[in-house]
Amino acid sequence: MKETLNLGQIRSFGNVEFLARQLVEGFITGLHKSPFHGFSVEFAEHRLYNTGETTRHIDWKVYGKTEKLFVKRYEEETNLRCHLLIDTSSSMYYPEANYGKMTFSVMAAACLAYMLQRQKDAVSLTTFADTIDVQTPVKSTPSHIHKLFTQLDQLMQQPKPLRKTSAADVIHQVAEKINKRSLVVIFSDMFENVEKADALFSALQHLRHNLHEVLLFHVTDKKTEEEFAFDERPYEFVDLETGESVKLQPGQVRETYQEAVKSYFQDLKMRCGQYKIDFIEADIAQGFDQILTSYLVKRTKMK
Repeated sequence: MKETLNLGQIRSFGNVEFLARQLVEGFITGLHKSPFHGFSVEFAEHRLYNTGETTRHIDWKVYGKTEKLFVKRYEEETNLRCHLLIDTSSSMYYPEANYGKMTFSVMAAACLAYMLQRQKDAVSLTTFADTIDVQTPVKSTPSHIHKLFTQLDQLMQQPKPLRKTSAADVIHQVAEKINKRSLVVIFSDMFENVEKADALFSALQHLRHNLHEVLLFHVTDKKTEEEFAFDERPYEFVDLETGESVKLQPGQVRETYQEAVKSYFQDLKMRCGQYKIDFIEADIAQGFDQILTSYLVKRTKMK
């Protein structure tokens, strides 16, 4: 199973749990050829050796296989708590042919949930638009993970029309409810009302103030949403969250649109950097390795 699995195939197959397992196993196998060589041996039970710490816990057997220094984790070091947040507003179901951004986000979240389960870590799922739809407990039991996969499957069904995003309010609520230091992973196209940008960053800062680590996956269909690469013919463009529409030819607005989108996204990236939030551009055409690699990088940095 290749990580570049077609999003339409994912929807037609409909078994998120099976596909996540195949994608993650393939990804871990590929780590042998990557800078993470060694993680695929026992990455749930080991962490990289930090220069200056005691050598007493170095696993020399793993060193013999990988030529890299790993130390055994203690039980408390392995218990990561991860909260997966998925934006379910109407714009996330674009492109409509395969519900592209939602299908991608569901599959990416499923891969992370499966990887967390492999590492014996606890995970929860929160889905939201203008309010929270689903918020599960944070657990690591097989039955809990199976329920998460079932809920993820349901997200790829027919969307509710005209659902707006209110990420700021939801993130504040999540920040208030998380008691222990956690990794918070957000999948969203970030098409919040531009006038509410300050409120959104205030909410993200709330998570950081509470000492949580944050991975923000900015999910887009880059070809159309950033490059505006439509054929030169008349279109009717419809705002999926408000229902408003406009008729025009792409060439009439392409340059202005590209400049506005570029400015907005650069501001997002810059301000996330200021708050030490990992901002990851996730193009739905680029597959899932980008998600899993970003997670592993963050995981290695967390103590």
